[in-house]
Amino acid sequence: MSYHLSQLGWDEHFTSSFRRFDRADSSPGRVLRADRGVCTVLTADGPTRAGLGGSVMLDAARDPANLPCTGDWVVLRHWPDRRTTIELVLPRRTTLIRRTADKDSSGQVLAANMDTVAVVEPIHPEPDDTRVERLLALAWESGADPILVLTKSDTTTDPAAVARQLGDLAPGVPVLPVSVQRGEGLDALRGYAGPGRTLALLGRSGAGKSTLVNALAGTTVMPVQAIRDADGKGRHTTAYRNLVVVPGGGTVIDTPGIRGVGLLDTGSGLERAFADVTDLAGRCRFDDCSHDSEPGCAVQTALADGSLPPRRLASWRKLRREVEVESGRRSARLARQRRIPTPPSARRL
Repeated sequence: MSYHLSQLGWDEHFTSSFRRFDRADSSPGRVLRADRGVCTVLTADGPTRAGLGGSVMLDAARDPANLPCTGDWVVLRHWPDRRTTIELVLPRRTTLIRRTADKDSSGQVLAANMDTVAVVEPIHPEPDDTRVERLLALAWESGADPILVLTKSDTTTDPAAVARQLGDLAPGVPVLPVSVQRGEGLDALRGYAGPGRTLALLGRSGAGKSTLVNALAGTTVMPVQAIRDADGKGRHTTAYRNLVVVPGGGTVIDTPGIRGVGLLDTGSGLERAFADVTDLAGRCRFDDCSHDSEPGCAVQTALADGSLPPRRLASWRKLRREVEVESGRRSARLARQRRIPTPPSARRL
């Protein structure tokens, strides 16, 4: 099956990046899936399997985040022996990245070059406010436009009321109640995965991400498992990141269910996710206000009159502390790397 690259998101931005690598034995492609050093890549002639070239491996040795990931546009080289390798990852326009479990503040790239990140949260048994806030900070930091998708809207009598409630946690973010069972909200969601556009789905296991992918694709392309009615949780149905082409052009990226999300140095993402709190903080009398007992504190005034819930402020403070810690770890890691001399063999490459 062949593809028109523009339907997959190829545009003048990527054309310009690829131009100096355009030669007879090279072509562009978009990574559908990356698995243990081998990638499935969509090209104008259809999907192909590609290993990693030497330059990509060298970049990855410096920083694992440089490895090709789902959604990346790459430069493929076609060898006389019919091998195909990825020689370069073209500069990413947007990047969805979370902190890994180690303590050196490194990152794991979940997806790249998406136009929209949908934070997917189920209405049943009930939305988790703290998780929504954390995922929205991650989505804002990616550089893409975030939306909040509330799945299983058929499990409540008034999904619009739930959407309004969750909207208070998502300043400036569209909130879409969706029911795949009833077909409600899907048309609005399809607009984010139209021709040339990419929608990435982010949420926990059992949130309904794979069900949404299947609905958008019009067929079963991702496995779906039943969840427990008691708590709404399910086993991981997607253990890898996968890009799916939807009918009429456009793509959607399904990411593995995330139990915990560590934030990196997501200062700007956190500010946008908590735009209501940061706006209040900017109105305080003192620039270094700690928002505890200082005179002229707009945050404390909002707490007193009920316009700012205490839980919202506590969540903001917790995530700010986390970002500050990770920023310090990242700075220390980069400083250590600068002190390590480059081996002579590597300098000759």
